[in-house]
Amino acid sequence: MFEHVDSIATTAARETALACVRDGIEAANPERVVVDALSVDGDVLTVDGVDYDLTEYDRVLVVGGGKAADGVADALERVLGDRIAAGAVVTPDPSDGEYVDRHLGDHPVPSQRGVEGTERIADLVADAGDRTLVLAVVTGGASALLPSPADDISLADLQETTDALLASGAHIGELNAVRKHLSALKGGGLARAAAPATVVGLVFSDVVGNDLSVIASGPTAPDDSTYADALEILDRYDVDAPEAVSDRLRAGANGELAETPDAGDPVFDRVRNVVLADGFTALDAARETAESRGYDACILSSSVRGESREAALTHAAVAEEIGATDNPLDAPAVVLSGGETTVTVRGDGEGGPNQEFALAAAIELEAGATLACVDTDGRDGGTDVAGAVVDADTVDDPDAARAALADNDALGYLDGRNAVVDTGPTGTNVNDLRVLVVE
Repeated sequence: MFEHVDSIATTAARETALACVRDGIEAANPERVVVDALSVDGDVLTVDGVDYDLTEYDRVLVVGGGKAADGVADALERVLGDRIAAGAVVTPDPSDGEYVDRHLGDHPVPSQRGVEGTERIADLVADAGDRTLVLAVVTGGASALLPSPADDISLADLQETTDALLASGAHIGELNAVRKHLSALKGGGLARAAAPATVVGLVFSDVVGNDLSVIASGPTAPDDSTYADALEILDRYDVDAPEAVSDRLRAGANGELAETPDAGDPVFDRVRNVVLADGFTALDAARETAESRGYDACILSSSVRGESREAALTHAAVAEEIGATDNPLDAPAVVLSGGETTVTVRGDGEGGPNQEFALAAAIELEAGATLACVDTDGRDGGTDVAGAVVDADTVDDPDAARAALADNDALGYLDGRNAVVDTGPTGTNVNDLRVLVVE
């Protein structure tokens, strides 16, 4: 899984941390997860314990997108075969499918090719009727990969707004509340377009708390956010949005546009969403790996959020506490956490939330402590690396490390210090995974 593993797994603690990362990511592999959760026996499709009689449907469609969409589509083809009448998913690393077309999209900023793939999805569900079964692939990253700009919004408007919100430090729920009100398929829009079909959302969560309305901007989930909420978020983060965006949100807030469908809307009468994998899936597997290696292990939280460099200080403090008092675990110990931290961009450097987390922690780590921080999709922020693994030897000049943080240049500092973790695209996305090893 790791590029140049010999150069970064230079200690037993680093090797353990990377093994936990590897096994956590592999546990959330979509082909493994989908095959475990879905099966066909005769004419009955079972999805997470619920049966669907395929004789009641004239067509089975597979649509959706996200970073795990290619693997989910592969698994669905393996389970259903030619029972799939048609399908289309948008993903950053598409392969060739037999029954489900794979379209290339871009992340974290939407692109024209993503728009074209999403249009194919809209065309497929537009013909869905009450004897259609739609398997909706909803995985992290689909908010950008499935762009469907509303009628009065251009792709350029969507790109500019996304860029500004990503740099502002807004958390994913806030970012998606805005995007849902600039899109035709987000915020329950896909469910509305597919009605009256039976829709089963196959969800891979990259969101703290598994809020279905936030994961991939909730294409198959009810939405309680409003146009007024979206306006307030832009104001809170001082985002100077394009005129078309501001005009649309103001028109919606004034009641001139229909809100996204909420939980009482009949478009959801035949919709069921199933979370097949999330951050805890990866954390639980990583814990098993740590325990199998003789470590006392625990999951600190699967919901860590906030500014990366601030959350990192808490993890450094936990390492110090274990070393000093054997609390909350006896050393040797592994403490695991997940969630999604954010970065407020003020500098001109390169990096991502996990790299900033790792570098901020490395400044504080004492001897005997090692920390691996990765984004499970293999791409941390806007970079092509997954994250970093650090210890007390990573930072030899704290002032230089702090200067790098101030310039948001964690990658620039960590690269070349045997710290950068490069997995390439992993084919899944269940948020951040952090492994703290205390020897």
